[in-house]
Amino acid sequence: MTAPSEGYAGSDPNLRNFYVSQGTGMPTIFIHGSAPGASAASNFRGNLPDFAEAGFRAVGIDLFGYGKSSKPEDRNYNLDFQIGGLKTLVDTLGGGPVNLVGNSLGGAVAMRFTLEYPALVAKLVLLAPGGLGTKLRYLRMPGIRAMMWSQLGPGGQSAEKLRGVFNLQLFDKGILTDALIEERLAVAKTQPRRVFTTLKIDNLLPRLAEIRCPTLAFWGVHDNFCPVETAPLLAQGIPDCRVILLSRCGHWAQVEHQNLFNREAIRFLKGEA
Repeated sequence: MTAPSEGYAGSDPNLRNFYVSQGTGMPTIFIHGSAPGASAASNFRGNLPDFAEAGFRAVGIDLFGYGKSSKPEDRNYNLDFQIGGLKTLVDTLGGGPVNLVGNSLGGAVAMRFTLEYPALVAKLVLLAPGGLGTKLRYLRMPGIRAMMWSQLGPGGQSAEKLRGVFNLQLFDKGILTDALIEERLAVAKTQPRRVFTTLKIDNLLPRLAEIRCPTLAFWGVHDNFCPVETAPLLAQGIPDCRVILLSRCGHWAQVEHQNLFNREAIRFLKGEA
């Protein structure tokens, strides 16, 4: 297996996406969620090596406004903006087709990209994706409220606020470490307020039937960010879709049930399940 490498997609140094790549084979792009300090590394550190070992080119992208990617102060951080960066990465990797693996905001980005560029996506893997309801429904979720408070509330970012977000994100609080909080806080302090004040995720429910590629989704029944009640809507809307519901799991199935997720997603992408 090849050693991990890093790079940037995009010719404009002020508007480019950082990515990490490991392995060779079918490009499989991992797209993280929207919590403060999020990045491909913090979301998928325990997943990329297994997918690379299984014969895929596992690529983790930092979306605009996150990780080591550009964080412009004059852009709206909506799905159009994010899928533009993802398209540049796909072109950088050879133009597709690719597999997409998306968590939360990343799931909404993956679905929207698939709707816009269906020929470029072979298979979808979704982890509690956003974009399956109205904005008001998501704003009622305790995790979303905590996330917004951690970035936009008085006093700015702090380790205590981030710990509050992750206590809602994880069912197994023992996974949460000081190192993870410090890693995320360092990134959060570089994020403009616009990343969160202009965050807009379209309601994709009316268009799910247009997603024709095979899809596998994972959802924790204790999710405090993206309501698990929307999981059946995903399975009903996408013609070729399976959803795995996980007990004792919050918003991070790929972390809390790492071995199960890696095994089942790899089998799905290989056509073995």
